[in-house]
Amino acid sequence: MPIESHIHISATDDYPLGASLYFPDGVAAPQTVAIINCATGVKAAYYSRYASFLATHGYLAITYDYRGIGTSRPASLRKLKATKFDWGSKDFEGIMRWIDKNFPDAKIVVIGHSIGGVVPGFSASNGRIARMLTVGAQFAYWQDYAESVRYKMLLKWHVLMPLATALVGYFPGRQMGWLEDLPAGVAYEWAFRRATLSTGSAGRFSYAANNVAKYGGNGDSTRYFSQLQCPLLAYSIADDDFGTVAAVLRLLRYYRRSNRTLVVVAPEELGLSKIGHFAFFHDRFSQNLWLESLTWLDTGAVPRSVTEFLPTESA
Repeated sequence: MPIESHIHISATDDYPLGASLYFPDGVAAPQTVAIINCATGVKAAYYSRYASFLATHGYLAITYDYRGIGTSRPASLRKLKATKFDWGSKDFEGIMRWIDKNFPDAKIVVIGHSIGGVVPGFSASNGRIARMLTVGAQFAYWQDYAESVRYKMLLKWHVLMPLATALVGYFPGRQMGWLEDLPAGVAYEWAFRRATLSTGSAGRFSYAANNVAKYGGNGDSTRYFSQLQCPLLAYSIADDDFGTVAAVLRLLRYYRRSNRTLVVVAPEELGLSKIGHFAFFHDRFSQNLWLESLTWLDTGAVPRSVTEFLPTESA
């Protein structure tokens, strides 16, 4: 059985992040460390079953909450200024530096769910990543939502969410029964995201747009995406209203120095009527989708037919 340990890891600005380590039993120095990046508004605890699965196969798996979420939530969410860019450039980067310090010889792989597949692109250390797997990874540009529910989702996430945030001072997702509560900057960044990830494209309510010097330095929040040069396998679930093929491809084009492979999973393949945006990480998929992901993380072999392949682009 995996050995689970709860700790705090400092982000690059010393913000304390709640994290959990899942050690393979009897392995003192794991050869591979797997970082699991959460979706927006989802606690790291949701991924504990998948982390335990990886640990039973020899990985040291790390889950952690982004600032403002779960075990990384401060006493007052209203006072917390945070964006998804912070989640990558400070929080994920802090996890990367902690691994580099404590397991300098280990290979690093990343599993990114939804926004969790975006945040490595904001990390200055992402060149250390050996392989990356994403599930429904995209940055919530509304025109990429599934056509059948696009305008319903536009109203929910891009009208009602920023209105609730403006009223409360943070997004009260838990009270509304939608997600975990979110810092205002994260909610506004989602709500006003345009078609690109460039600094300033999130609209005038984004802290990133209003503080270019603080969040981008030279004004380019995408500057580290080209540093990631590892193979990348991206899953799109056919009934995922967020992670459509168009949405996933929009993100993959930023990782232009990587070989990028897109695969699509249809629920009926597995005898199901639906999977959606979140269920990949439920343990009912431990004998199929999880084993597929393990094959990729272990060997780089793509476990199903390829929908689209984007080769490495020249610098």
